[in-house]
Amino acid sequence: MRRLWLALPAFLGAACIAAAIAIPLFLVPQLRVVPLDLDITSVATTVPEDGSSGDRFPAEIFDRCSVSERKARVLDAHLTQQRRSVIVDPSDKRQATLQSAQTVQIDRVRDAAGNETDPSMAGADGERKCDDGLLTANIDRVSVNRKSSVPNGTVSSLQLEAAPEGVNPKDVSVDLPDRKGFQYKFGFDVGKRAYLYYDTNTRQDIPVNFKGEKDINGVKTYEFVGDVPETDVSGLPNAQGEAALGTMLTMPASWWGISGRGVKPNDKITMHRYATATRHVFVEPETGTIIDGLEDQHQYFRSPDQSSDTPAPVRDFQMDVLKARFKWSDQTVKNQAETADHYKGLLTLGSFWLPLILGIVGVLLLALWGFLMWRARRNRDGDDTPPADDETATWDAPDAAGTTAGRHEVDPTVPVAGAAAAGAGASLDPWDRPTEQIPRVDTPDETPADDTATQTFTPPPADDSATQTFRPTDEFRPSDDDDETHHFRRPPGE
Repeated sequence: MRRLWLALPAFLGAACIAAAIAIPLFLVPQLRVVPLDLDITSVATTVPEDGSSGDRFPAEIFDRCSVSERKARVLDAHLTQQRRSVIVDPSDKRQATLQSAQTVQIDRVRDAAGNETDPSMAGADGERKCDDGLLTANIDRVSVNRKSSVPNGTVSSLQLEAAPEGVNPKDVSVDLPDRKGFQYKFGFDVGKRAYLYYDTNTRQDIPVNFKGEKDINGVKTYEFVGDVPETDVSGLPNAQGEAALGTMLTMPASWWGISGRGVKPNDKITMHRYATATRHVFVEPETGTIIDGLEDQHQYFRSPDQSSDTPAPVRDFQMDVLKARFKWSDQTVKNQAETADHYKGLLTLGSFWLPLILGIVGVLLLALWGFLMWRARRNRDGDDTPPADDETATWDAPDAAGTTAGRHEVDPTVPVAGAAAAGAGASLDPWDRPTEQIPRVDTPDETPADDTATQTFTPPPADDSATQTFRPTDEFRPSDDDDETHHFRRPPGE
Protein backbone atom coordinates (compact mmCIF):
# COMPACT_ATOMS: atom_id res chain seq x y z
CA MET A 1 0.00 0.00 0.00
CA ARG A 2 2.89 2.34 0.80
CA ARG A 3 4.38 1.76 -2.64
CA LEU A 4 0.97 2.54 -4.19
CA TRP A 5 0.78 5.88 -2.45
CA LEU A 6 4.35 6.68 -3.48
CA ALA A 7 3.54 5.89 -7.12
CA LEU A 8 0.30 7.95 -7.18
CA PRO A 9 2.00 11.38 -7.63
CA ALA A 10 4.07 9.98 -10.50
CA PHE A 11 0.96 8.59 -12.22
CA LEU A 12 -1.04 11.80 -11.80
CA GLY A 13 1.91 13.95 -12.88
CA ALA A 14 2.45 11.93 -16.04
CA ALA A 15 -1.30 12.08 -16.77
CA CYS A 16 -1.33 15.88 -16.41
CA ILE A 17 1.65 16.31 -18.73
CA ALA A 18 0.09 13.95 -21.29
CA ALA A 19 -3.16 15.94 -21.13
CA ALA A 20 -1.24 19.21 -21.52
CA ILE A 21 0.24 17.87 -24.75
CA ALA A 22 -2.96 16.24 -26.04
CA ILE A 23 -5.37 19.14 -25.51
CA PRO A 24 -3.79 21.54 -28.05
CA LEU A 25 -3.27 18.68 -30.52
CA PHE A 26 -6.66 17.00 -30.31
CA LEU A 27 -9.19 19.07 -28.35
CA VAL A 28 -8.52 22.53 -29.78
CA PRO A 29 -8.98 21.37 -33.41
CA GLN A 30 -12.43 20.15 -32.37
CA LEU A 31 -13.25 23.69 -31.24
CA ARG A 32 -11.96 25.32 -34.41
CA VAL A 33 -14.96 24.29 -36.50
CA VAL A 34 -18.38 25.69 -37.32
CA PRO A 35 -20.46 24.67 -34.27
CA LEU A 36 -23.44 22.43 -34.94
CA ASP A 37 -25.47 24.41 -32.42
CA LEU A 38 -24.89 27.69 -34.25
CA ASP A 39 -27.89 29.99 -33.99
CA ILE A 40 -27.40 33.58 -35.12
CA THR A 41 -30.16 36.17 -35.05
CA SER A 42 -29.35 39.60 -36.45
CA VAL A 43 -31.53 42.66 -36.61
CA ALA A 44 -30.64 45.70 -38.72
CA THR A 45 -32.58 48.92 -39.10
CA THR A 46 -32.32 51.75 -41.57
CA VAL A 47 -30.25 54.76 -40.49
CA PRO A 48 -29.44 58.06 -42.22
CA GLU A 49 -26.43 57.89 -44.53
CA ASP A 50 -24.89 60.95 -42.92
CA GLY A 51 -25.06 59.34 -39.48
CA SER A 52 -27.51 61.86 -38.07
CA SER A 53 -30.16 60.84 -35.57
CA GLY A 54 -33.82 61.66 -35.28
CA ASP A 55 -34.76 60.85 -38.87
CA ARG A 56 -37.78 58.58 -38.66
CA PHE A 57 -37.85 57.91 -42.40
CA PRO A 58 -34.26 57.43 -43.57
CA ALA A 59 -35.10 55.01 -46.45
CA GLU A 60 -36.99 55.13 -49.73
CA ILE A 61 -39.15 52.36 -51.24
CA PHE A 62 -41.30 51.95 -54.31
CA ASP A 63 -45.03 52.07 -53.60
CA ARG A 64 -46.33 48.78 -55.00
CA CYS A 65 -49.91 49.98 -54.89
CA SER A 66 -49.09 52.69 -57.39
CA VAL A 67 -48.91 50.05 -60.14
CA SER A 68 -52.70 50.25 -60.35
CA GLU A 69 -52.74 54.03 -60.23
CA ARG A 70 -52.00 56.71 -62.79
CA LYS A 71 -48.49 57.51 -61.67
CA ALA A 72 -45.62 55.71 -59.93
CA ARG A 73 -44.81 56.75 -56.38
CA VAL A 74 -41.85 56.48 -54.05
CA LEU A 75 -42.39 56.62 -50.28
CA ASP A 76 -40.17 57.60 -47.39
CA ALA A 77 -39.88 54.67 -45.00
CA HIS A 78 -38.29 53.11 -41.99
CA LEU A 79 -37.32 49.46 -42.48
CA THR A 80 -36.14 46.57 -40.34
CA GLN A 81 -34.13 43.66 -41.68
CA GLN A 82 -34.26 40.43 -39.69
CA ARG A 83 -32.25 37.30 -40.29
CA ARG A 84 -31.92 34.06 -38.38
CA SER A 85 -29.33 31.43 -39.28
CA VAL A 86 -29.49 27.90 -37.84
CA ILE A 87 -27.95 24.49 -38.57
CA VAL A 88 -30.08 21.99 -40.50
CA ASP A 89 -29.51 18.66 -42.26
CA PRO A 90 -27.30 17.52 -43.84
CA SER A 91 -24.74 18.29 -41.12
CA ASP A 92 -22.06 16.05 -39.66
CA LYS A 93 -18.47 16.19 -38.40
CA ARG A 94 -17.21 17.42 -41.79
CA GLN A 95 -19.91 19.81 -43.00
CA ALA A 96 -22.57 22.11 -41.60
CA THR A 97 -25.65 23.28 -43.50
CA LEU A 98 -26.90 26.72 -42.58
CA GLN A 99 -30.44 27.84 -43.24
CA SER A 100 -30.89 31.58 -43.10
CA ALA A 101 -34.36 33.14 -43.34
CA GLN A 102 -34.33 36.85 -44.08
CA THR A 103 -37.12 39.40 -44.18
CA VAL A 104 -37.33 43.14 -44.74
CA GLN A 105 -40.33 44.70 -43.02
CA ILE A 106 -41.85 48.13 -43.47
CA ASP A 107 -42.21 49.77 -40.08
CA ARG A 108 -43.74 53.06 -41.28
CA VAL A 109 -44.08 55.08 -44.47
CA ARG A 110 -44.73 58.67 -45.41
CA ASP A 111 -46.09 59.88 -48.74
CA ALA A 112 -45.30 63.11 -50.59
CA ALA A 113 -48.14 64.88 -48.81
CA GLY A 114 -46.66 64.00 -45.41
CA ASN A 115 -49.22 61.37 -44.49
CA GLU A 116 -47.75 58.62 -42.26
CA THR A 117 -48.86 55.02 -42.20
CA ASP A 118 -47.83 51.99 -40.15
CA PRO A 119 -48.42 49.01 -42.44
CA SER A 120 -49.61 45.73 -40.96
CA MET A 121 -48.30 42.35 -42.05
CA ALA A 122 -50.57 39.47 -42.92
CA GLY A 123 -50.05 36.01 -41.47
CA ALA A 124 -48.05 33.33 -43.22
CA ASP A 125 -51.17 31.83 -44.78
CA GLY A 126 -52.95 35.14 -45.35
CA GLU A 127 -53.35 37.04 -48.59
CA ARG A 128 -50.78 39.76 -49.02
CA LYS A 129 -51.89 43.02 -50.53
CA CYS A 130 -49.82 45.75 -52.09
CA ASP A 131 -49.67 47.71 -48.82
CA ASP A 132 -48.57 44.72 -46.75
CA GLY A 133 -45.83 45.35 -44.24
CA LEU A 134 -43.58 42.59 -45.67
CA LEU A 135 -41.31 44.03 -48.32
CA THR A 136 -39.11 41.04 -49.23
CA ALA A 137 -38.43 37.55 -47.92
CA ASN A 138 -36.18 34.63 -48.85
CA ILE A 139 -34.59 31.54 -47.36
CA ASP A 140 -30.96 30.80 -48.13
CA ARG A 141 -29.42 27.35 -47.58
CA VAL A 142 -25.74 26.57 -47.90
CA SER A 143 -23.43 23.75 -46.77
CA VAL A 144 -19.95 24.72 -45.65
CA ASN A 145 -16.81 22.92 -44.64
CA ARG A 146 -16.76 23.02 -40.85
CA LYS A 147 -13.04 23.77 -40.68
CA SER A 148 -12.77 26.45 -43.35
CA SER A 149 -16.38 27.80 -43.40
CA VAL A 150 -16.16 27.77 -47.21
CA PRO A 151 -19.18 26.45 -49.19
CA ASN A 152 -18.60 22.86 -50.29
CA GLY A 153 -21.38 22.60 -52.90
CA THR A 154 -23.49 19.96 -51.15
CA VAL A 155 -26.38 22.40 -50.65
CA SER A 156 -26.58 25.86 -52.17
CA SER A 157 -30.04 27.23 -52.92
CA LEU A 158 -32.28 30.26 -52.52
CA GLN A 159 -36.01 30.02 -51.85
CA LEU A 160 -37.88 33.09 -53.08
CA GLU A 161 -41.46 32.12 -52.33
CA ALA A 162 -43.36 30.18 -49.72
CA ALA A 163 -43.71 26.47 -50.28
CA PRO A 164 -47.38 25.39 -50.21
CA GLU A 165 -48.28 22.55 -47.91
CA GLY A 166 -47.06 19.26 -49.29
CA VAL A 167 -44.59 20.92 -51.66
CA ASN A 168 -40.88 20.26 -51.24
CA PRO A 169 -38.99 23.52 -50.63
CA LYS A 170 -36.51 22.40 -53.29
CA ASP A 171 -39.26 22.75 -55.88
CA VAL A 172 -39.60 26.46 -55.18
CA SER A 173 -35.88 27.13 -54.72
CA VAL A 174 -33.17 28.20 -57.12
CA ASP A 175 -29.79 26.47 -57.19
CA LEU A 176 -26.79 28.72 -56.64
CA PRO A 177 -23.84 26.95 -58.29
CA ASP A 178 -20.15 27.81 -57.91
CA ARG A 179 -20.65 29.57 -54.63
CA LYS A 180 -17.35 30.25 -52.87
CA GLY A 181 -17.60 33.29 -50.59
CA PHE A 182 -18.23 33.59 -46.87
CA GLN A 183 -21.54 34.93 -45.73
CA TYR A 184 -22.66 34.15 -42.20
CA LYS A 185 -19.28 33.41 -40.69
CA PHE A 186 -15.68 33.78 -41.80
CA GLY A 187 -13.04 31.11 -41.26
CA PHE A 188 -10.66 31.00 -38.31
CA ASP A 189 -7.52 33.14 -38.13
CA VAL A 190 -8.72 35.86 -40.46
CA GLY A 191 -5.89 37.84 -42.04
CA LYS A 192 -5.54 41.40 -43.21
CA ARG A 193 -6.22 40.63 -46.86
CA ALA A 194 -9.05 40.32 -49.35
CA TYR A 195 -11.71 37.59 -49.12
CA LEU A 196 -14.72 36.56 -51.16
CA TYR A 197 -18.16 37.39 -49.78
CA TYR A 198 -21.41 36.09 -51.23
CA ASP A 199 -24.16 38.59 -52.02
CA THR A 200 -27.60 36.96 -52.01
CA ASN A 201 -29.41 39.83 -53.77
CA THR A 202 -27.24 39.62 -56.86
CA ARG A 203 -26.24 35.93 -56.39
CA GLN A 204 -22.52 36.45 -56.86
CA ASP A 205 -19.23 36.39 -54.98
CA ILE A 206 -17.67 39.79 -54.45
CA PRO A 207 -14.23 40.62 -53.06
CA VAL A 208 -14.12 42.40 -49.70
CA ASN A 209 -10.88 44.17 -48.86
CA PHE A 210 -9.32 44.79 -45.48
CA LYS A 211 -9.79 48.40 -44.45
CA GLY A 212 -8.60 48.59 -40.85
CA GLU A 213 -9.07 47.54 -37.25
CA LYS A 214 -11.88 48.67 -35.00
CA ASP A 215 -12.69 47.96 -31.36
CA ILE A 216 -16.36 47.06 -30.89
CA ASN A 217 -17.65 46.45 -27.37
CA GLY A 218 -14.15 45.57 -26.23
CA VAL A 219 -13.57 43.11 -29.08
CA LYS A 220 -10.91 43.74 -31.73
CA THR A 221 -12.35 43.41 -35.22
CA TYR A 222 -11.15 43.66 -38.80
CA GLU A 223 -13.26 45.79 -41.11
CA PHE A 224 -13.76 44.53 -44.67
CA VAL A 225 -15.45 46.57 -47.39
CA GLY A 226 -16.81 45.29 -50.68
CA ASP A 227 -18.77 46.85 -53.54
CA VAL A 228 -21.47 44.92 -55.36
CA PRO A 229 -21.34 45.90 -59.02
CA GLU A 230 -24.50 47.00 -60.77
CA THR A 231 -26.47 43.87 -61.62
CA ASP A 232 -29.65 43.41 -63.63
CA VAL A 233 -31.60 41.20 -61.23
CA SER A 234 -34.21 40.45 -63.89
CA GLY A 235 -31.62 38.09 -65.32
CA LEU A 236 -31.74 36.02 -62.12
CA PRO A 237 -34.52 33.51 -62.74
CA ASN A 238 -36.93 32.11 -60.20
CA ALA A 239 -37.67 28.43 -59.65
CA GLN A 240 -39.77 28.35 -62.83
CA GLY A 241 -36.91 29.75 -64.88
CA GLU A 242 -38.56 33.13 -65.33
CA ALA A 243 -37.73 36.63 -64.16
CA ALA A 244 -38.72 37.05 -60.56
CA LEU A 245 -41.80 39.09 -59.80
CA GLY A 246 -41.07 42.82 -59.66
CA THR A 247 -37.78 42.66 -61.55
CA MET A 248 -39.29 43.72 -64.90
CA LEU A 249 -42.07 46.24 -65.34
CA THR A 250 -43.65 47.65 -68.53
CA MET A 251 -45.78 50.76 -68.09
CA PRO A 252 -46.70 53.90 -70.15
CA ALA A 253 -44.16 56.69 -70.26
CA SER A 254 -46.63 58.95 -68.46
CA TRP A 255 -46.83 56.48 -65.58
CA TRP A 256 -43.07 56.47 -65.29
CA GLY A 257 -43.09 60.23 -65.49
CA ILE A 258 -40.91 60.24 -68.62
CA SER A 259 -41.39 63.04 -71.09
CA GLY A 260 -39.27 64.77 -73.71
CA ARG A 261 -38.07 64.46 -77.26
CA GLY A 262 -38.87 61.15 -78.85
CA VAL A 263 -41.20 60.03 -76.06
CA LYS A 264 -44.99 59.97 -76.16
CA PRO A 265 -47.11 59.67 -72.99
CA ASN A 266 -48.63 56.38 -74.05
CA ASP A 267 -45.38 54.76 -75.19
CA LYS A 268 -44.87 51.46 -73.44
CA ILE A 269 -41.52 51.50 -71.76
CA THR A 270 -39.98 48.46 -70.11
CA MET A 271 -37.71 48.95 -67.21
CA HIS A 272 -35.49 46.40 -65.47
CA ARG A 273 -34.60 46.33 -61.83
CA TYR A 274 -30.93 46.80 -61.01
CA ALA A 275 -29.14 46.38 -57.74
CA THR A 276 -25.87 47.57 -56.31
CA ALA A 277 -24.53 47.77 -52.78
CA THR A 278 -21.58 48.62 -50.57
CA ARG A 279 -21.08 46.27 -47.66
CA HIS A 280 -19.03 46.71 -44.46
CA VAL A 281 -18.32 43.60 -42.41
CA PHE A 282 -16.62 43.66 -38.98
CA VAL A 283 -15.04 40.30 -38.15
CA GLU A 284 -13.36 39.03 -34.98
CA PRO A 285 -10.16 37.64 -36.56
CA GLU A 286 -9.46 34.64 -34.32
CA THR A 287 -12.89 32.99 -34.54
CA GLY A 288 -14.24 34.49 -37.76
CA THR A 289 -17.41 35.67 -35.99
CA ILE A 290 -19.11 38.62 -37.67
CA ILE A 291 -19.61 41.23 -34.92
CA ASP A 292 -21.25 44.05 -36.84
CA GLY A 293 -22.57 44.79 -40.28
CA LEU A 294 -23.39 47.86 -42.33
CA GLU A 295 -24.65 47.86 -45.91
CA ASP A 296 -25.86 50.49 -48.33
CA GLN A 297 -28.39 48.96 -50.67
CA HIS A 298 -29.62 50.63 -53.77
CA GLN A 299 -32.12 49.04 -56.15
CA TYR A 300 -33.76 50.96 -58.96
CA PHE A 301 -35.58 50.75 -62.25
CA ARG A 302 -33.86 51.84 -65.41
CA SER A 303 -33.88 50.99 -69.09
CA PRO A 304 -31.76 48.01 -70.09
CA ASP A 305 -31.26 49.64 -73.53
CA GLN A 306 -28.60 52.26 -73.21
CA SER A 307 -27.90 52.52 -76.95
CA SER A 308 -28.07 55.72 -78.92
CA ASP A 309 -31.29 54.51 -80.51
CA THR A 310 -33.07 54.87 -77.20
CA PRO A 311 -34.39 58.38 -76.50
CA ALA A 312 -32.27 60.24 -74.01
CA PRO A 313 -35.14 60.77 -71.52
CA VAL A 314 -35.55 57.01 -71.36
CA ARG A 315 -31.81 56.28 -71.14
CA ASP A 316 -31.36 58.76 -68.33
CA PHE A 317 -34.42 57.77 -66.35
CA GLN A 318 -34.01 56.05 -62.97
CA MET A 319 -36.54 55.44 -60.20
CA ASP A 320 -35.62 54.09 -56.78
CA VAL A 321 -37.15 50.83 -55.65
CA LEU A 322 -35.10 50.53 -52.45
CA LYS A 323 -32.54 52.94 -51.11
CA ALA A 324 -31.46 52.36 -47.55
CA ARG A 325 -28.54 52.01 -45.20
CA PHE A 326 -28.99 49.01 -42.87
CA LYS A 327 -26.99 48.88 -39.66
CA TRP A 328 -27.04 46.11 -37.11
CA SER A 329 -28.81 46.96 -33.88
CA ASP A 330 -26.89 47.53 -30.65
CA GLN A 331 -28.37 44.37 -29.12
CA THR A 332 -27.26 42.27 -32.08
CA VAL A 333 -23.74 43.67 -31.89
CA LYS A 334 -23.64 42.97 -28.15
CA ASN A 335 -24.81 39.38 -28.65
CA GLN A 336 -22.27 38.74 -31.38
CA ALA A 337 -19.46 40.28 -29.35
CA GLU A 338 -20.32 38.02 -26.42
CA THR A 339 -20.46 35.00 -28.72
CA ALA A 340 -17.06 35.80 -30.21
CA ASP A 341 -15.58 36.45 -26.78
CA HIS A 342 -16.95 33.10 -25.56
CA TYR A 343 -15.46 31.16 -28.48
CA LYS A 344 -12.21 33.07 -28.19
CA GLY A 345 -12.04 32.28 -24.48
CA LEU A 346 -12.51 28.56 -25.17
CA LEU A 347 -9.74 28.59 -27.75
CA THR A 348 -7.38 30.51 -25.44
CA LEU A 349 -8.20 28.17 -22.56
CA GLY A 350 -7.60 25.06 -24.65
CA SER A 351 -4.51 26.24 -26.50
CA PHE A 352 -2.70 28.13 -23.72
CA TRP A 353 -4.05 28.25 -20.17
CA LEU A 354 -5.20 24.66 -19.74
CA PRO A 355 -1.97 23.12 -21.12
CA LEU A 356 0.07 25.57 -19.02
CA ILE A 357 -1.79 24.76 -15.80
CA LEU A 358 -1.74 21.01 -16.42
CA GLY A 359 1.95 21.14 -17.32
CA ILE A 360 2.84 23.00 -14.11
CA VAL A 361 0.73 20.65 -11.98
CA GLY A 362 2.31 17.64 -13.71
CA VAL A 363 5.85 18.89 -13.08
CA LEU A 364 5.06 19.62 -9.42
CA LEU A 365 3.58 16.15 -8.93
CA LEU A 366 6.61 14.50 -10.50
CA ALA A 367 8.88 16.62 -8.31
CA LEU A 368 6.88 15.54 -5.25
CA TRP A 369 7.23 11.91 -6.29
CA GLY A 370 10.99 12.33 -6.72
CA PHE A 371 11.29 13.93 -3.28
CA LEU A 372 9.29 11.15 -1.62
CA MET A 373 11.42 8.50 -3.30
CA TRP A 374 14.65 10.27 -2.26
CA ARG A 375 13.51 10.57 1.33
CA ALA A 376 12.42 6.91 1.51
CA ARG A 377 15.79 5.77 0.10
CA ARG A 378 17.67 7.98 2.53
CA ASN A 379 15.76 6.62 5.50
CA ARG A 380 16.38 3.07 4.34
CA ASP A 381 20.14 3.61 3.87
CA GLY A 382 20.58 5.31 7.27
CA ASP A 383 18.79 2.67 9.36
CA ASP A 384 21.64 0.42 10.90
CA THR A 385 19.63 -0.92 13.86
CA PRO A 386 19.94 -4.75 14.04
CA PRO A 387 16.81 -6.80 13.86
CA ALA A 388 14.96 -7.07 17.15
CA ASP A 389 15.77 -10.38 19.00
CA ASP A 390 14.92 -11.82 22.40
CA GLU A 391 16.74 -10.16 25.26
CA THR A 392 18.36 -13.51 26.13
CA ALA A 393 19.70 -16.22 23.90
CA THR A 394 19.47 -19.85 24.89
CA TRP A 395 22.30 -22.15 23.88
CA ASP A 396 23.71 -25.50 24.79
CA ALA A 397 27.12 -25.37 26.47
CA PRO A 398 29.25 -28.46 25.95
CA ASP A 399 30.94 -29.94 28.96
CA ALA A 400 34.60 -30.85 29.30
CA ALA A 401 34.03 -34.00 27.33
CA GLY A 402 32.52 -32.06 24.44
CA THR A 403 28.91 -33.12 25.14
CA THR A 404 26.09 -30.83 25.89
CA ALA A 405 25.78 -30.44 29.62
CA GLY A 406 22.63 -28.41 29.57
CA ARG A 407 20.98 -25.20 28.29
CA HIS A 408 22.31 -21.93 29.61
CA GLU A 409 20.68 -18.55 29.49
CA VAL A 410 22.97 -15.79 28.24
CA ASP A 411 22.23 -12.21 28.95
CA PRO A 412 23.53 -10.16 26.02
CA THR A 413 24.12 -7.20 28.28
CA VAL A 414 26.63 -9.11 30.40
CA PRO A 415 30.10 -9.68 28.84
CA VAL A 416 30.90 -13.35 28.42
CA ALA A 417 34.24 -14.94 29.10
CA GLY A 418 36.82 -13.89 26.58
CA ALA A 419 34.91 -10.83 25.54
CA ALA A 420 37.51 -8.51 26.98
CA ALA A 421 40.23 -10.27 25.07
CA ALA A 422 38.18 -10.19 21.86
CA GLY A 423 37.98 -6.42 21.97
CA ALA A 424 35.18 -3.92 22.08
CA GLY A 425 33.81 -5.00 18.73
CA ALA A 426 33.44 -8.71 19.66
CA SER A 427 30.24 -10.36 18.52
CA LEU A 428 27.61 -11.26 21.09
CA ASP A 429 26.77 -14.46 19.26
CA PRO A 430 27.96 -17.29 21.58
CA TRP A 431 28.98 -19.46 18.61
CA ASP A 432 31.26 -16.89 17.01
CA ARG A 433 34.05 -18.11 19.36
CA PRO A 434 32.66 -21.43 20.68
CA THR A 435 35.82 -22.51 22.58
CA GLU A 436 35.78 -19.41 24.68
CA GLN A 437 32.30 -20.15 25.87
CA ILE A 438 33.15 -23.57 27.39
CA PRO A 439 33.42 -23.34 31.20
CA ARG A 440 37.11 -23.52 32.11
CA VAL A 441 38.48 -25.93 34.77
CA ASP A 442 41.63 -24.48 36.30
CA THR A 443 44.70 -26.85 36.27
CA PRO A 444 46.59 -27.04 39.57
CA ASP A 445 50.17 -25.90 39.60
CA GLU A 446 52.91 -28.50 39.23
CA THR A 447 54.09 -27.77 42.72
CA PRO A 448 51.21 -27.98 45.15
CA ALA A 449 50.83 -25.25 47.62
CA ASP A 450 51.01 -27.78 50.41
CA ASP A 451 52.24 -31.37 50.93
CA THR A 452 48.96 -32.91 50.17
CA ALA A 453 49.75 -34.28 46.75
CA THR A 454 50.13 -37.70 48.42
CA GLN A 455 48.11 -38.37 51.45
CA THR A 456 48.92 -41.45 53.68
CA PHE A 457 46.46 -42.77 56.21
CA THR A 458 46.31 -45.91 58.34
CA PRO A 459 43.90 -48.49 56.97
CA PRO A 460 41.46 -50.18 59.27
CA PRO A 461 42.72 -53.30 61.04
CA ALA A 462 40.49 -55.58 59.09
CA ASP A 463 42.53 -54.84 55.96
CA ASP A 464 45.81 -56.76 55.66
CA SER A 465 47.49 -54.06 53.71
CA ALA A 466 48.71 -51.07 55.55
CA THR A 467 48.16 -48.93 52.58
CA GLN A 468 45.74 -48.83 49.62
CA THR A 469 46.38 -47.36 46.29
CA PHE A 470 43.58 -45.07 44.92
CA ARG A 471 43.42 -43.66 41.40
CA PRO A 472 41.39 -40.50 41.15
CA THR A 473 38.57 -40.48 38.72
CA ASP A 474 38.54 -38.47 35.58
CA GLU A 475 36.48 -35.89 37.26
CA PHE A 476 39.27 -35.09 39.66
CA ARG A 477 42.10 -35.70 37.24
CA PRO A 478 43.98 -32.46 36.68
CA SER A 479 44.59 -33.36 33.10
CA ASP A 480 44.44 -36.26 30.73
CA ASP A 481 48.26 -36.55 30.57
CA ASP A 482 48.83 -36.60 34.35
CA ASP A 483 49.06 -40.21 35.47
CA GLU A 484 50.16 -39.40 38.98
CA THR A 485 49.02 -41.91 41.61
CA HIS A 486 47.69 -40.59 44.88
CA HIS A 487 48.19 -42.71 48.01
CA PHE A 488 45.78 -42.46 50.86
CA ARG A 489 46.36 -44.05 54.24
CA ARG A 490 43.44 -45.63 55.85
CA PRO A 491 42.53 -44.24 59.18
CA PRO A 492 43.16 -46.49 62.23
CA GLY A 493 40.50 -48.97 62.81
CA GLU A 494 38.21 -48.48 65.64
